[in-house]
Amino acid sequence: MCVPTEGKLLQVLRKATKGLGTEDKTLIRIIVTRAEMDMQYIKGEYHNKYSKTLNEVVHSETSGNYRTFLLSLLGP
Repeated sequence: MCVPTEGKLLQVLRKATKGLGTEDKTLIRIIVTRAEMDMQYIKGEYHNKYSKTLNEVVHSETSGNYRTFLLSLLGP
């Protein structure tokens, strides 16, 4: 299995949350698989590159229990 670089993950996260609708499967896959490994690094880099926190984007693109779940995985 090919493991994407952090730069590629940022691009995929951006694509999954930009524009109309959200690519839920992609968003879940990245957050769940990276939550314990390097999510803090990815969150910092996302903010540096896009001037928004990943938490802000997830909050604005999701709702309900889904939002709560993803935000709990992202952490503060």
